[in-house]
Amino acid sequence: MTDDPLLRTIIAALTPGRIERLGVAVSGGGDSVALLHLLAAWRAAGGPDLAAVTVDHGLRPEAAAEAEAVAVVCAGLGVPHTVLRWQWDRRGNLQDAARRARQRLIAEWAAGQGAGAVALGHTADDQAETVLLRLARGSGVDGLSGMAAERRAEGVLWLRPLLEVRRGALRDWLRTRGVGWAEDPSNDDPRFDRVKARQALAALAPLGLDVAGLADTAARMRMAREALAQTAQAAARGLGRIDAGDVVLASGFAGLPEETRLRIAAHALRWIGGGDYRPRLAALQGALAAAQGGKPATLAGCLLLPEAGGLRIAREPQAVAATTGLVGDLWDGRWRLEGPGPADCEVRALGAAGLALCPGWRETGRPHAGLAATPAVWRGANLVAAPLAGHPAGWRAELACGEEDFLHSLILD
Repeated sequence: MTDDPLLRTIIAALTPGRIERLGVAVSGGGDSVALLHLLAAWRAAGGPDLAAVTVDHGLRPEAAAEAEAVAVVCAGLGVPHTVLRWQWDRRGNLQDAARRARQRLIAEWAAGQGAGAVALGHTADDQAETVLLRLARGSGVDGLSGMAAERRAEGVLWLRPLLEVRRGALRDWLRTRGVGWAEDPSNDDPRFDRVKARQALAALAPLGLDVAGLADTAARMRMAREALAQTAQAAARGLGRIDAGDVVLASGFAGLPEETRLRIAAHALRWIGGGDYRPRLAALQGALAAAQGGKPATLAGCLLLPEAGGLRIAREPQAVAATTGLVGDLWDGRWRLEGPGPADCEVRALGAAGLALCPGWRETGRPHAGLAATPAVWRGANLVAAPLAGHPAGWRAELACGEEDFLHSLILD
């Protein structure tokens, strides 16, 4: 079956031999069902082992039956299948909450399955709709580069091997093989922005603003994005350093082109604060202008502090004030503390009160505000150690991701 053009597309996109066990997210819709069948055919021809997962968001009464239908298809293909369920707590934006929950649940499932990568069924049509939506929101180069063919998040490599394939071609492929799929009625609900974008594309196609054109635009924007990211990485390597988990940028940072400054600062904020998205442009520009004008600013759970003509980006104390953890575990997604005990200690932010118990903190050369957000070892109300604030007491704090990770991930952000 490897003479099938769609299967060849899949194999080329996923690089044979790179993945031993592959997860595939299957909703029951035409795109993901086609992806499932194609991957099963590749497995039969010597491709990687395969496991499938369906997330039931509980938002439609038909969803449970659709998940069961996927299970039946997987059983027929000999593919292990799992249904994950999620219920919205009715807080925040529903679509964003569902997307975040889906990614988290699938990532946890993939880890349990021993699958280092998960394939998603996004198509060229999805790419075009994404670019159009981001254009409407005023996105720049990064946003208009569309969805990446692969990206790493939540410890998983997410793959989109169908980004160059049209939605209609997948459905034609299924029809010729007598394979059915479920149609989600929300795909035709004009209340959703993506449906509006789909309808707009149909109307704008006579002007040349069609799926192929927008997909080509995304490809060109990805080339531009890569060039800009490499420029930013080179600048960060020359001007930046990591100090106690902070990103410190020398005085030459202010003289960089604005796009480069914004790119480096946005990446630093995400690297420190752990945010899923870059800050909004206006907020980022305002915070940078304030800090470079000599006034500290707060953004995305971080502090932007003027320092020696340059800039220090540190964790905001308030953002970690309630964060606790066990010794040896990852604290705030970045730090591990190890030391001599006692065993009933926990890790919490140092805070202003804890910093007052560290008379040698000034000798570190680090600002008071930044040190207050660093991890410390506590035994009840008693401070045991603050390794980054001049009070190690035999303890050490290590970043899970160091300077090279920061610089490397600047290309990927």
